[in-house]
Amino acid sequence: MIAQVILVGALLLLVSILAGKTSYRFGVPTLVLFLAVGMLAGSEGLLGINFDNPLIAQFIGIVALNVILFSGGLDTRWDAVKPIMYKGGLLATLGVFITAGSVGLFTYYLLDFSLIEALLLGAIISSTDAAAVFSILRSNNINLRDGIRPMLELESGSNDPMAYFLTTLFTGIIVAQDFNGWDSIFQLLFQISIGAASGFAIGKLSKLLINKIELDFEGLYPVLGLALSFIAYSLTEVIGGNGFLAVYISSVILGNSKLIRKNSLRQFFDGFAWLMQIILFLTLGLLVFPTHIVPVILTGLAIALFLIFVARPLSVFISLAFFKVKFKSKVFISWVGLRGAVPIVFATFPMVAGLEKADLIFNIVFMVTLVSIMLQGTTIIKMAKWLGVEDTTVRMLTKARAIEFSDESKTESAEIHLTSKSKGVGQKLYQLKLPKNTLVVMIIRDDNYFVPEGSTQLEAGDTLQLISAKKQDLDWVVENVG
Repeated sequence: MIAQVILVGALLLLVSILAGKTSYRFGVPTLVLFLAVGMLAGSEGLLGINFDNPLIAQFIGIVALNVILFSGGLDTRWDAVKPIMYKGGLLATLGVFITAGSVGLFTYYLLDFSLIEALLLGAIISSTDAAAVFSILRSNNINLRDGIRPMLELESGSNDPMAYFLTTLFTGIIVAQDFNGWDSIFQLLFQISIGAASGFAIGKLSKLLINKIELDFEGLYPVLGLALSFIAYSLTEVIGGNGFLAVYISSVILGNSKLIRKNSLRQFFDGFAWLMQIILFLTLGLLVFPTHIVPVILTGLAIALFLIFVARPLSVFISLAFFKVKFKSKVFISWVGLRGAVPIVFATFPMVAGLEKADLIFNIVFMVTLVSIMLQGTTIIKMAKWLGVEDTTVRMLTKARAIEFSDESKTESAEIHLTSKSKGVGQKLYQLKLPKNTLVVMIIRDDNYFVPEGSTQLEAGDTLQLISAKKQDLDWVVENVG
C-alpha cells in the first residue's frame, strides 16, 4: 500500500514536470497544468483519488507558501526594491483593501450573499499570488522599465499578510456574529508590527547563525535555512504576529547579506519552491470537484472580469496616485494582478470553519483564479511589448553553467549562444576586440567543452562562456558578438 501511494505521488510529480516543460509552447502557464493534473487524478478524474480534506490542503498550502515566499525573498535585491519600497508597500496594503472592498460590494449586489460573506469573498481574492508572479516573470526573464518588476515582486511577496488578516477577520465575524471596528484595526496593526519586527530580528539572527556555525556537510546549510524559514513563520504566529510577513522579511535580509553558501541556499530553495508549487497545485486540484465548478462558471467569470478590469486597476491607480508613475506603467501593473494558489488556499479557511456557503465560495474562487491565470498569465509578455514597458536596452544574460563565483565577488559570468545571424560568427577570437578584463574562457561546440585560443574561429551553434569585471562589458559582447 505504501509503495503504491509513493508510486502514484511520484508519477503525478513526473507528469506535472513534463507537462510544465511543454506548457509555454502552447501559451498555457505551468501552474494551470499542475492544477489540471490534480483534477484529472481527483475523485472525478481518471485515477479517482478521493481527497476531500480542506484542513490537510490548508496545512500543505501554508507550508508551501512559506517556502515560496522564502525563496522569493532570497532573490529580492534590496538595491532594486529600495527605490520603489513605498509604492510596493501601498499596493500590498491599501491596494488589497480597495480590491477586497470593491469585489465584495460587486458580489453583494450580484449574489445572494450577506455583506460580510461578500467581503469575505473579496478578501480571499484580494492579493496577487507570489508563486504565479515569481514563476511567470522569472521564467520569461523579462526586463521592465521604471522599477516595475521589483515593485510587482515586492507587492506579491508582501500582500499575502493583509489578505490573510482580512480573510480570518471576516471568517471570525461570520462565526462569532460580532464585529468591533477599533479592535480589528488594532489587531491588524499589531499583527503587521510583530510580523515585521520578528522577521527583521530572525533574519539578522539567522545570518549570524549561518555564518558562525560550522557544519560538517555543506548539504546541511540549505536544511538549516529551511528550518529557519519555518521558525520565522511559526514563532511569529505563536506570539500573535503575521508569519507570512516575517518569512518574507527574514529571507530578504538573508538574501542581501554577506552569507556563506548563499548560492547553495538560493539553488536549493529555487528547486524546493518549484516542488512546493507543484505539490500545492496538485493538492488543490485534487480538492476540486469539476461538477461543482460548472454551476458557478458564469458567476465566477463575472467576478473575475470585474476583478481584472475594474477592481485591480482601481486599486493600482489609487495606490500609486501619490507617486509619479507613468500611465502605461500603471496599466501594466494592473494587468499583472495574477491570482494563483494563495486565494485557493485562503478559500479553505471558511471550509475549515464550517461556514454555510464555504463550498460555493471555494468554487467561485477557483473559477476566478483559473480565469486570471489563463487570461493575464498568457498575455503578460504581449502586454509589456504593447504598452512599451519592456526595457529592450538591457539584455538578460544567463549565468555560465561551468563557472560560479561567490556573491561577494565582483566578477561576472555569462553564456552567449551564437546563431547563424550573430556578428561574431566566422571571426577568430583575437579579432573580436573584447573589452579589457573580459575573457572567453570556454566554448561549448557539439556538446564538447574546450578552452579557446586566439586563433579559434567562432561557428554558428557555439556557446561562449565568459567572465568579466563589469556586467556592462558583457552586455557589450552580447550586442557586438552575440
